[in-house]
Amino acid sequence: MYFTGVIIAVCTFLTIGIWHPIVIKTEYHWGTRPWWVYLIIGVACIGAAFFIENAILSSVVGVFGASALWGIGELFAQKKRVQKGWFPMNPKRRSEYPPIDKNETLCPVHHGKSIYAIEDEDHSDSSR
Repeated sequence: MYFTGVIIAVCTFLTIGIWHPIVIKTEYHWGTRPWWVYLIIGVACIGAAFFIENAILSSVVGVFGASALWGIGELFAQKKRVQKGWFPMNPKRRSEYPPIDKNETLCPVHHGKSIYAIEDEDHSDSSR
């Protein structure tokens, strides 16, 4: 039997699980300012993965780097989650959280509009 795929899958799952609390703690303590650290880690790991001969280790390092790059977006989304009250706000950095519209979505595709607000606009346009 071959376990390479299962090992990579488990390591990927654990890597994503590790990055989730890292993003939350980073945003709580330092806000979005350290996004460039995530960028450096991500690019370095992905670059290193090209030079690692072992398939499992190369995959794990590459996934770790990709997760770091994904973490940049999650860091900014985490700030919005805090603004919405879904996560605790660091009281020392209260001034960094301007009020947010409760209908605002975290999805950048909808340009800050809630999916429900977009549906309401579509229905009101068709009724005219």
